[in-house]
Amino acid sequence: MKSTYDKFPSISIDNGMIIQGWENIISTIEKKINNKCKTITIECYSGVYYEELKSHFKKIKNALFIDTLQLFKTEKSIKSMTKPFITNDMLFGYYTNLSIENYFNKEKVKNERKKIDKTKGTVIIFGYGAQYIKKGDLVIYADMPRWEIQKRMRKKEVTGLGVNNKNEEFSLQYKRGLFNDWKVLDRHKKQIYEEVDFWIDSVSKENPKMIDKSTFFEGMEKASKSPFRVVPFFDPAPWGGQWMKAVFDLDNNISNFGWCFDCVPEENSLLLKVNDILFEMPSINLVYLKSKDLLGEPVEARFGKEFPIRFDFLDTMEGGNLSLQVHPTFEFAHENFGLTYTQDESYYIVDAKEDSCVYLGVKTGTNKNGMLEELKKANACPGIDFAAEKYVNKIPAKKHDHFLIPAGTIHCSGKNTVVLEISTTPNLFTFKLWDWQRLGLDGKPRPINIERGEKVIQWNRNSEYVENELTNKFEIIDQGDGWIEEKTGLHKTQFIETRRHTFSKSVLHSTHQSVNVLNLVEGEEIVIESLNGEFEPLIIHYAETFIIPACINRYIIKPHGNSSNNKCITIKAFVRH
Repeated sequence: MKSTYDKFPSISIDNGMIIQGWENIISTIEKKINNKCKTITIECYSGVYYEELKSHFKKIKNALFIDTLQLFKTEKSIKSMTKPFITNDMLFGYYTNLSIENYFNKEKVKNERKKIDKTKGTVIIFGYGAQYIKKGDLVIYADMPRWEIQKRMRKKEVTGLGVNNKNEEFSLQYKRGLFNDWKVLDRHKKQIYEEVDFWIDSVSKENPKMIDKSTFFEGMEKASKSPFRVVPFFDPAPWGGQWMKAVFDLDNNISNFGWCFDCVPEENSLLLKVNDILFEMPSINLVYLKSKDLLGEPVEARFGKEFPIRFDFLDTMEGGNLSLQVHPTFEFAHENFGLTYTQDESYYIVDAKEDSCVYLGVKTGTNKNGMLEELKKANACPGIDFAAEKYVNKIPAKKHDHFLIPAGTIHCSGKNTVVLEISTTPNLFTFKLWDWQRLGLDGKPRPINIERGEKVIQWNRNSEYVENELTNKFEIIDQGDGWIEEKTGLHKTQFIETRRHTFSKSVLHSTHQSVNVLNLVEGEEIVIESLNGEFEPLIIHYAETFIIPACINRYIIKPHGNSSNNKCITIKAFVRH
């Protein structure tokens, strides 16, 4: 069957302004220069091709051109300043409290400001923190989604903020971005959203695009009050499978795909379709600007401008087991990484073969010290196997099972399984305990974290606990003509609640004063409709994840197209109050 999965979902803006190509972009900016527009600031996000962008903006006639990097502290000073957040750990850091102004040499900035005041012609300030140097009469922002940044990191094409680290291991580049650089730049961006006149999409090197302020905010407004999807991204894995290749129509030349991240707004892109031209930006912009409408007031009050729900696929069809792992408890995550919540999750089984399974919780009677000793021995000595099934519950998994995984529960998905992972959003915080004696895609062993893992494993999550508390906790909440609503979790210690709707006719949904994240886990096609015409209908295909802003309150989902009057199933997640 031909794939119907839309890999480039977009939000349509009918009468916006969009310009393509550097020649047209520069020309448009030049036309804005007059007696009232003397200072132009061009802000950048991490991961842009910095020197290339600078070369284009230098073409604008100017009396003074300033590169903000030349006003930064020395690289040595920046490394020293960021050391407490970057740490010496291979994977984990501590979230920074630094701001962009901490990066600048105060004396250099003072001198440059004096120079600006004396300059009679056009002044162009280019680079990170340009608006900090001087407020521009015309402000331009070259933004960049985090997934694109990661791809450029892997190709060693970009550097960190004030640090030339492009030749470091990807994990170290990513760590600096996650724990420091992106936080610093996001703090700055939040302060200047209203000041930006033009936004630049330079994801495509050959085809840059620019939209104006009104188009940008029209896109934010429309997305915050309509069902929408972010742009999914896919990645191979040492254990990756073949299911997504067929279902999502992915590149057959790549050996496998393990992950599909289709709702991680910190890293996904948001596409605006402006006059039939796609403009790409980080979806986190929407979270920052429209948090109350999008998240709901109770959720915003609890989490601030953070999107607390994550959906992603794990594909092990014709692949292997995931690493045996555990996520930190809240106390450990807070004390060691500065997190305000930890990674609770669940596995919803979307597809499975006869030998599919999930490893979950320790077996009743497990000797803690004995298990840890065997883990350490097996990881230290190649050729020595860890007998996972001796210590960890191996549970057969079938389609539409739902396994709950509160933080501190040892777990992993087995081979020949497709999992929709529903979780909270702190990423990276996985302590691998056993990786089945295999190498990562780079040919190197993946980091094992028994030292941290043993401090957070909840040993009371034994066989009985797993069966009674964590496996298929289905409860019928409501039902009507052609539909059933079930509560499927999550666990009482987790703040996310999940509901499964099985339906062949229209179903009325409530957002429960929280952003809703849903996936069509069975059925070819459905449509989301408004009760009163406040948003345009959105068609969703099999396995697509979609987001319903909290401000919508109520909405209708019904089978559509080839699925009309046929059984469909959605799984929905929202934040409990």
